[in-house]
Amino acid sequence: MEITAADGVAVRVRELRQRYGEFEAVAGVSFDVAHGELFALLGTNGAGKTTTMETLEGHRAAHAGEVRVLGRDPYRDRRDVRPRLGIMLQEGGFFADLTTAETIDHWRGFVPDPRPRDELLELAGLREQARVRTRQLSGGQKRRLDLALALAGRPEILFLDEPTTGMDPEARHATRRTVAELVRDGLTVLLTTHYLEEAELLADRLAIMHRGRIVASGTVAEVVGGHGDRVRFRVPAGLPVADLPLLRGVAAGIEVDAGHATATYTLPPDDLQAGVYGLLRWADERGLTLSGLRVDSASLEDVFLSTAGAPS
Repeated sequence: MEITAADGVAVRVRELRQRYGEFEAVAGVSFDVAHGELFALLGTNGAGKTTTMETLEGHRAAHAGEVRVLGRDPYRDRRDVRPRLGIMLQEGGFFADLTTAETIDHWRGFVPDPRPRDELLELAGLREQARVRTRQLSGGQKRRLDLALALAGRPEILFLDEPTTGMDPEARHATRRTVAELVRDGLTVLLTTHYLEEAELLADRLAIMHRGRIVASGTVAEVVGGHGDRVRFRVPAGLPVADLPLLRGVAAGIEVDAGHATATYTLPPDDLQAGVYGLLRWADERGLTLSGLRVDSASLEDVFLSTAGAPS
């Protein structure tokens, strides 16, 4: 089925497959990215996210399935598509003896209607490093220069591959703020990151890849909401684990650390209140104190570890 441009859709992927010899790195991936949203693609190393991004950027043709970026095939029509994209790779390369400002000016010469140099320095937080040679920049500052170059051509879609790796916390926060502002101004962004809090803060929607497939997708709330909340407490001394109650039909998981057993129940959000009430009533009837009682909402990290870390 031929994919055509669709209203409101900047990127459309249908059953994408990519192989390296006999190894299938991407095994039937499908998703859409709307204009003006930030879509995060997450996964462990080797999950297939970088290969997927490279296909969307037009660096390689799809082995099977179809991809459309701004309504075009990004590989076959790359002469038309590439000028409309900004790409920040995991690792860029610079002329070591050029200053930051000279590097930006050099890059601006490759794109039509470039942003002003001072605007790019400001966006990337590099105004104070304008006259510093690139070989003297820190790793985090080089990543910010990569971002400036990706934004030079006023792209319609920005691809960010691990954009804040190597940055100190202050620079990471500033870069996230810049990206959020760009999205609010209407820029479409595809992001890969190993910082899950980055995805939680920035992403309108996300997908988690594992072994070439998408195993969870949706908004952060949708992905996390279906994972359940946790109720934890230390098992009272002398109480057999077998005597712990079922909470809304859910049995406790037991972990033992330094001779102390901790019970954990994972409950659907709709069952949490009734489950906690039932637990407290059960303990009160038996005169038990539940030391360390804690209720934790599921996090994106919980979902990531349980889905991306699960066997296929």
